[in-house]
Amino acid sequence: MTERRRAALDMPPEEFRALGHALVDRLAEFLHAVPSRAVTPAEAAPALRALLGDDRLPEHGAEAGPLVTRAADLVIDHSLLNGHPRFFGYITSSAAPIGALADLLAATVNPNCGAFALSPIATEIEAQTIRWIADLLGYPRDCGGLLVSGGNMANFVGFLAARRAKAGARVREEGLRGGPELVVYVSKETHTWIEKAADLFGLGTTSIRWIRTDAGLAMDTDALAAAIVEDKRSGRQPFLVVGTAGSVSTGAIDPLDAIARICREHELWFHVDGAYGAPAAALPEAPASLKALSLADSVAVDPHKWLYAPLEAGCVLVRDRRALEDTFAYHPRYYAFKTENDEAPLDYYGLGFQNSRGFRALKVWLGLLAAGRDGCVAAISGDIALARTLESAVLEHPELEAGPGGLSIATFRFAPPDGKDLDALNREILTRIQTGGEAFVSNAEIGGAVFLRACIVNFRTQRADVEALPPLVVRIGRELRR
Repeated sequence: MTERRRAALDMPPEEFRALGHALVDRLAEFLHAVPSRAVTPAEAAPALRALLGDDRLPEHGAEAGPLVTRAADLVIDHSLLNGHPRFFGYITSSAAPIGALADLLAATVNPNCGAFALSPIATEIEAQTIRWIADLLGYPRDCGGLLVSGGNMANFVGFLAARRAKAGARVREEGLRGGPELVVYVSKETHTWIEKAADLFGLGTTSIRWIRTDAGLAMDTDALAAAIVEDKRSGRQPFLVVGTAGSVSTGAIDPLDAIARICREHELWFHVDGAYGAPAAALPEAPASLKALSLADSVAVDPHKWLYAPLEAGCVLVRDRRALEDTFAYHPRYYAFKTENDEAPLDYYGLGFQNSRGFRALKVWLGLLAAGRDGCVAAISGDIALARTLESAVLEHPELEAGPGGLSIATFRFAPPDGKDLDALNREILTRIQTGGEAFVSNAEIGGAVFLRACIVNFRTQRADVEALPPLVVRIGRELRR
């Protein structure tokens, strides 16, 4: 009788069940206790490396049970908790628990979402998720799109689709050799992904035109139109305008409707970076300038930001799916996937960067099912209302100065009437808050001045949490002055 092969990484059902139940119990207790824990342990890297112990790869394996327990101890007790109700830092949301269960299910079945044949139901779930996100944003639901890792990758996909559409088919064979200089237009508040894209995809950062902003930090469209005309006159080829739907620093929204008109006039690709703010277009009271993202050729949106999915979950929508195929699709001989019922299968490897792809869509799909449109709208509206509550609380303190803010972002700084060196003082306040564990904020530079920045994309945050932040800043500021 042939001896059965044994694999060190395999696990019998009864062991998987016992470890899984124990871990889920531990995680349920953790989720319940999150508000009572410190936002961050603020431990230094050497101390964390010491916790990990011997740095050599072990020669022999170990039992799974103690390993899972140890991993849970390390991750739960030594992580910054971005799901904490007083985490107001970077735009990372509180992750929906149903999304965590979705990731367990997705990782266990482990479909490869690069091709329909390798992931039939996962492919259809992703396609439905794309349609639902489009519905939520008011974007055409017959668009193309796919799930990616985050905002950088979603914006990269839009950038490359624009480059292929406007530079022509030759760019795939010849690159940018011999053609006119391509130029892209963005506001001065645009996220740094645009520099990465211009650098990595052959244009160089000198191809970026940084358009000035108005008093509200939104793109000045008169300056945009003038820059396009000047580049055309100089023999360059404008090809892409990026509008921002929710800037990182202050939540500013560019006048997307006016930008769309300019793009139509000059036959340019219109891309919207809505990684943060696009879901707010679902609100009935959303401004027309935001709802106009429906006019874009492509839109980036991150479900792991304002749709509360666990990391990683970015998304790109493209009005014409063929633009994605023209940009990314190749058909090697080793991909011999069968066509059923004369309908070409939806193979995501031809729509984006990856061939092998994880099942990111499941956690987004389940989250949208669990919340529905009304649940999403209520959560987003609640976050925005709390940001305005924070602004009101700031205005009540004579030692605090409010800065500009939009969507669910509020900015402010410690500025006593007789204060000096306010930038240095607020940098030190920022450090004290980020290492103190009571709350967590980030920074914004506005008009050359340093401000504290609170962004609320967190369904656990309550009014008491935001109202506790101004007194904390004042207390630390006074201590530093003394």
